[in-house]
Parts: sequence; C-alpha cells; structure tokens
Amino acid sequence: MSVDRRGARRYGAAVLERLRRALPDLRHDSEFWRRAARLGAVHGPDAFVRYSPPIIGVGWALALPSFRRRVAESLRLSGARGTPDEVARVFAKYALSLTESFAVGSGRNERMRAKILGDASFQAARAEGRGVIVATAHTSGWYAAGPILGSVYEDEVLVVMLHERDSAAEGVQQGARDKLGLKVVHVGTDPLAAMPLLAHLRRGGIVALQADRVPPGQRGVDVTLAGAPFAIPEGPLQLAAASGAPIVVVLGRRVGFLDYEVEVKGKVSLPRRPSRDQIREAAGRIARELEAFVLAHPTDWFHFRQ
Repeated sequence: MSVDRRGARRYGAAVLERLRRALPDLRHDSEFWRRAARLGAVHGPDAFVRYSPPIIGVGWALALPSFRRRVAESLRLSGARGTPDEVARVFAKYALSLTESFAVGSGRNERMRAKILGDASFQAARAEGRGVIVATAHTSGWYAAGPILGSVYEDEVLVVMLHERDSAAEGVQQGARDKLGLKVVHVGTDPLAAMPLLAHLRRGGIVALQADRVPPGQRGVDVTLAGAPFAIPEGPLQLAAASGAPIVVVLGRRVGFLDYEVEVKGKVSLPRRPSRDQIREAAGRIARELEAFVLAHPTDWFHFRQ
C-alpha cells in the first residue's frame, strides 16, 4: 500500500511539473508580461498607449505588495510621505515609461523628445578627450538618456546592464532597446567584462551605468541619501580610475507623452590610483546629486529593489 502511495505521489508530482511547464511564467519580470506590454504599445490604438499604462501600473502595485512597500520606503527616503497616491504615481510613471520605450520606433512614427539641462557640464567632461562615464539611475528618463545623448553628441553611447532573470524577457526588451538606438553591454562579476568599456572610453566614447543599485556579487560604497544609509556601486568609480574618464551624473524625468527632461549634473573625477577616502568622496558626490534629484522629483525614481 505504501508503495502505491509513493507511486501516486510521484505520478502527481510529474503531472504538476508538466502543467507548470505548459503554463506561461506569470512572474512580474517574465517574457509573458513583457510581450503583452509590447503588443499593447505597438499594436494598440493611440488612446490605449497614452491612457492605459497608469491603470496597468496601479494594477501591478496592487498585485505586488512587497514592491509597493519598497516604493513607499523609497518615497519616504526622498522626502515624500509614501502615501498610496504617491506609490500609485510611481507605478503609473514606470508603466508609461516602459510603454513609451516599446512604442518608439515600432512603426507608430512616435519619437522621444527631451530637453537637456546643464549641457555645459557634459561638454566640459567631453572636452577632456578621455571619454565620459554617465552615472544615471532607475528614473523615468532612463530609456531616454542613451538615445538622447547619442542624438545630441557624435560619440557612441554604450549602456551597461546586468542580464535579466528571464533571458526570453531580456530578448523582448532588447528589441525595444534596439529601436531606441540603445547599444547595450551586459556585464556581471567577471572583471574582464570591463575591457570593452575601457577600450570604448579610450576612443572618446560614452559609457552609461546605473548608480543607484549595487548589482549582486559586486562591491558598493556606503554613503547616505537624505540622511539614511545607502550604497553606490563601486564599479563606475573603478572604471573612472582605470580609464581617466570623468563621471557625469545624468538623471531624467518624464514631463509628458514621449517628453522628458534630462538633467546633467556636475563632473566627478578620480586619480588613476585612488585612495579609499577618494573613492568614498566620489561616491558621496554622486549620492548628493541623486539625492537632490529624488527630493525634487520623488515619483520619478523607480527604486523597487533593496
């Protein structure tokens, strides 16, 4: 009898596994949802593309309580109260930015527009002739920064990203990035992965990295943001030291349909062999620029993860 029960359990487990494989992956970052977003953005009517993303974003907020709590914590960190209305606006802006990234270049004849504020800082960094490292963040202007900089300046922009959990979802997103003109380099914990970035900077190019989240397996530099503990990834700082390229903080926000503002902040430089104090000082300056931005535009910061 016990043999029969064990056999039944094994059979039941096998059936459940087959069902699991047959059903789509419905996790928030899966290919299924990414394709659904792209389908609506590319083939949906104009009214759907313009007005449905906030509703969808709020639906995601309701369905993802852990993300909702993190967004509320980030809002409080940035000086807001973290109310349900503010949390909903963060998710709505995220959905709008994601939808617009799919819509651009999809055959809808849509174009992304942006106003660059503080261009003199970028030009001063570019004039040094050693390339420019753009330190940006998970804001509503993230997808706009690469193509806009690439359209304004002649230098080629490489955007550094980590691989996503779902490789198929990454492929869907990469198609949208190609339409936007984003040239992406995926890196991980392998030190040799930085070699193409060094070569690109030495040719005078632009490398854009996100500075508001420390990737798994990589080192961070402890700083404060709005008086609370925070960490800036050390990778961009070490890349600046190795290449001699200055870092410019570039942060963007959404101001309307396919309309963005990109703020270029002050220049941060490091010597070839920086001390830990110099690394901490550079990280602190980047944190202060990020802090000023999120205090002014708290609902444009998509800090969903710890």
